Amino acid sequence: MRGAVGVAVGGAGQGAGANLLALRSHNTALVLDLLRAAGTEGISRLELAERTGLTPQAVSKITTRLREEGLAAEAGRRASTGGKPRTVLRLVPEAGHAVGVHLDRDELRVVLVDLRGTVVGERRTELDLGAGAEAVLGAVTEAVGSVLSGGAGAGAVLPGASDVPPPSRAGRGDVPLPNLPDVPPPSRAGRPDVPLPGAPGAPGASDAASPGGGGAVADERAGVVMSHGGQGPGTSGRTGETLPAREGGVLPDTREMALLGAGVVLPGPLDHERGVLHRVTGFPEWDGFPLREALAGRLGVPVVVDKDTNAAALGLAVGGEGGSFAYLHLGTGLGAGLVIGGSVHRGARTGAGEFGHQVIQLDGPPCTCGDRGCVEALCLDAVARGDLDEAARVLGTGAANLVSLLDIDVVLLGGRTVAAAPEPFVRGVGAVLAERARRTGQDAVPVRLAPGGGRAVAAGAAQLVLGPVFGRGDG
Repeated sequence: MRGAVGVAVGGAGQGAGANLLALRSHNTALVLDLLRAAGTEGISRLELAERTGLTPQAVSKITTRLREEGLAAEAGRRASTGGKPRTVLRLVPEAGHAVGVHLDRDELRVVLVDLRGTVVGERRTELDLGAGAEAVLGAVTEAVGSVLSGGAGAGAVLPGASDVPPPSRAGRGDVPLPNLPDVPPPSRAGRPDVPLPGAPGAPGASDAASPGGGGAVADERAGVVMSHGGQGPGTSGRTGETLPAREGGVLPDTREMALLGAGVVLPGPLDHERGVLHRVTGFPEWDGFPLREALAGRLGVPVVVDKDTNAAALGLAVGGEGGSFAYLHLGTGLGAGLVIGGSVHRGARTGAGEFGHQVIQLDGPPCTCGDRGCVEALCLDAVARGDLDEAARVLGTGAANLVSLLDIDVVLLGGRTVAAAPEPFVRGVGAVLAERARRTGQDAVPVRLAPGGGRAVAAGAAQLVLGPVFGRGDG
């Protein structure tokens, strides 16, 4: 990466220079976030200084650097109350892109988004999550390559079908951005000697790269902070050494679009910090598989792994949903994404949000998690019978438990089952919460359909990569 310098930025005891580099990265992210929020109208340097608390001189240096790197551009002039008109700046959305990958139990959806989070390319295809690592990783690699190249192969979602414009090829591939996610060492990733899930010798959590292992390296030009000795896209963490070539040449050259990385999400449980899967509900053979490492080796870009519901919740928060809320996702399974005080709540072990596996009927029907009487099992059973009112009542009962525990502001519903018949679910869950409010004497927590439709999870997955660029630590 251009301008990288070997300066360790770590914990206590580091010098002032290291702290200054870390601060510079934070300040750049603040400015980028305000440029993004300003939209096409733009924002002046004076307004940036007022809103960030930075000096005008510091803002001028940051914005000059962003303009040189193609991330910001002039958006005209604004009348001033005194003196000459102020020049306003805007973000250049096409200067960087991120990929969002949603691995569902039976479907794969990949989106390409620009810096503003706008979906500019999409592909959807069938998938069997139980087909084994080689098949699943191959499907992801092929779908990502198709989206990046603007291809319209089988399963592609075309502009005429879903109003998705073709991917923009603008921007520069050597633009460094702040706080890119770490790239784990490629080691065995993407090579034939990586054991498949369930095979003898399959790597466990201890084999996966940890983002906290090692000091950070800062790029003085744009404040890029990385760990593992300065790994960035296309490097292995050792000076001058490049990643292995992408298998089969499937992925196109991404330098033209400045691809920042890929967010990959799927049902849990999993370890978000290390990118390692646990016993994915219904697919225990994935236990211990280092998904982040394997996909980073194949795709050649930074990869972040998280639960699908966390990604959807992050996307909603970035999109303007404020306060504390629960996103309940009912599709092939049932889970929740929790945002508390504006930040995604994952828990100490990425275990928060396993909403579907709360037991509400002792000795009820068996669930794929191994327990009995879970909300997920009862709800999906009712859906299978065609009794959506009963499914909504069960979902509302679980939501009421969540509201009692967390005192959240709103419940948002999503997932393909809800999308197929939103009215009975919104009405039914709302009725259960209204009845609870009457008993407690409190105001009823509102229930709404989550925006974003079927691509909400994949678009949220892309925000796992974009979030840190704009100073969102929960990305």
